[in-house]
Amino acid sequence: MHDTLLLFGATGDLAQRYLFPSLLRLQGDGLLPEDFRVRALALSPHDTDKFRQILRERFAKLGHYTPTAEQVEAFLERVDYRSVDMRTPASVAEAVADLVDRQCVSYLSIPPGLYISTCEGLALGGAFKAPNRLMLEKPIGADLESAREINGTIGKLIDEDRIFRIDHYLGKAAVQNLLALRFGNTLLEAVWNRNYIDSVNILVSETEGVDGRNSYYARSGALRDMVQSHILQLLCLVAMEPPASLGADRIRDEKVKVLRAMRPFSGAEAERHSVRARYIAGTIDGESVQAYAPPDDSDVETFVGVTAHIDNWRWAGVPFHLVTGKRMAERSTVVTVTLKPVTHWLFERPDGAHAAPNRLTFRLQPQEDIELGLMSSLAGPEWGTLELQPLELELSSETGQNRRIAYERLFLDALHGNHALFVRNDEVEAAWAWIDSVVDGWKSGDVPLEYYPAGSWGPREAAGYLPAQFDAVGRPAARGT
Repeated sequence: MHDTLLLFGATGDLAQRYLFPSLLRLQGDGLLPEDFRVRALALSPHDTDKFRQILRERFAKLGHYTPTAEQVEAFLERVDYRSVDMRTPASVAEAVADLVDRQCVSYLSIPPGLYISTCEGLALGGAFKAPNRLMLEKPIGADLESAREINGTIGKLIDEDRIFRIDHYLGKAAVQNLLALRFGNTLLEAVWNRNYIDSVNILVSETEGVDGRNSYYARSGALRDMVQSHILQLLCLVAMEPPASLGADRIRDEKVKVLRAMRPFSGAEAERHSVRARYIAGTIDGESVQAYAPPDDSDVETFVGVTAHIDNWRWAGVPFHLVTGKRMAERSTVVTVTLKPVTHWLFERPDGAHAAPNRLTFRLQPQEDIELGLMSSLAGPEWGTLELQPLELELSSETGQNRRIAYERLFLDALHGNHALFVRNDEVEAAWAWIDSVVDGWKSGDVPLEYYPAGSWGPREAAGYLPAQFDAVGRPAARGT
């Protein structure tokens, strides 16, 4: 197990909110090496004492975990700080030179535009010699061309089997459970194909806005920020073929096959199968929310609805409706699998055309549960055996206050060298190839930017992309409708 972390971007929001609290908890639980050390690196001109005080104040405000004062101080003793200019390889090399004889993992929680210069500095300083490793935060580039440049350049500096590209959704227990449910249950795997499944909806909605990420988001937008990473990862787990084993490359091989089978967009496809929008002023939880006003009059979107098709034997003809948005009605991550209707309807009420289809719903956040929507006479009056009513079977999992942050699992896997929950270079490039086709389709098809009030489920045009139990311009409808 590697014993040293070189954490670049240590003063950033991600590091302060998630990375350092994750390391603190792992240390408190005795899951890190006894001589574990963290070198925090950023541009800010702090010294180690000042940076430790910043962390001390941050740890005092944790909501999911309450460490003791002794745990905090024991962890801070393992942290030191260096100011570094990541645009200059020589500065990076100098900042890490005294630690490169230890087994190091370099974590780049920085904009992708700094990846190449930082990695050149790490290589120059000796931090990439075997068996040292590299962790890269998403996004890897902003399109296929830049992703290839980053992968190609870094690939010349450090071996692929020592690179760990992060999509933190893969570290969530509920996301990993998709694999367990699919491949551990005959009931599901038997119907998991185009013969029985009518459609799949994947929704990742956020109540938060763009606040604090304005400059990044104006260049990125919802498609590049969320669909390219989190949503395509969920799609791969839903759609992939059974891997030969749970080995890292066997899983990643199957995910790449799904991405390469996704039908590229044309201008006509974009007009017919996508909607893009931006939130305007509205209300969330009784509080007024301002409209998003990106710099430089950018037409960047905060909401995307897109229908993807996977052209292979298992999924031919099955639409995958992908939706994500900022400032929506609720924070939610939901995968809804809608099955086809029965072939011959026997019952008096409702008639076959109005019978609710069977739906399997995986709610991944904020609450983790699984719902199976059936039709049953048990939900109706005793004498109405020919009158069916929707019946929801629900299996809930109480997450409680001790739920692990996804980064805790990812840190341990990277320190141990387990690649299963990380993204391979060809997987990144296959995802970008499809995303680029959507962007090109928007341009050639002249897809307009729509608008939606904050606190809604997106613009009216989004209704066809949302799961059936959601109202595109209001709150979630009652279950079973």
